[in-house]
Amino acid sequence: MLVTFLRTNAVTLLAGALAVAGAAYIWLALPHERHITSAGLLLFKLLPFAAGVVAVAWVDQDLARRLRMPLWLMPLCFLGFFCYFVPKILRFANQGDFANAYYHMLTLVPFIILTMLLSFRLGGGASGVVVRLGTALILLQLSGLEDLAFLLLHDVRPIPEVWTWASHMTVFLGHPPSRAEAYAFITVHVVLAIAALTVPTSALRRARPVADGSGA
Repeated sequence: MLVTFLRTNAVTLLAGALAVAGAAYIWLALPHERHITSAGLLLFKLLPFAAGVVAVAWVDQDLARRLRMPLWLMPLCFLGFFCYFVPKILRFANQGDFANAYYHMLTLVPFIILTMLLSFRLGGGASGVVVRLGTALILLQLSGLEDLAFLLLHDVRPIPEVWTWASHMTVFLGHPPSRAEAYAFITVHVVLAIAALTVPTSALRRARPVADGSGA
């Protein structure tokens, strides 16, 4: 029975172990810095999230129903958010420690995304849709929409000519983005997110031979 369980759930178990190990290393071994210093570091920090999406996407739904996972796993996820991240962020904000508050917020967002994906999967969602949603939502987080929303909601006028704080854009552009470059960065990521949600699977399958160099 154990062998059958391991074989049936191999993808979720391996991807989940990778996600936990990667997240633990990043949280415990790397400095809690708000700014990203290189594109490689940013991609490395995204690996646990990617592994987590795979783990969630291939959760055995029959096993989840038998174990009544929605009734205990969702409250656990909520408590992780409510009893750890909320008090931490509020404490840092109260102390004026913006860097730590922002770092915890950046970590919280992928956690919320994975919780949403897990809820969808446990409710019967398809693996492919989980991957699409995970891809689209992390693209939206990385897009810079939050930066733009902050400026607009707090009526910061004029919009800064150079976005010196947007290190996730800087590492890809090689310099702090101008306002126009930031808008373009946001637009590209939003378009990619929409594509991740809407491009038919059949179109991706047709494009694969061309990408492999085997197309006409």
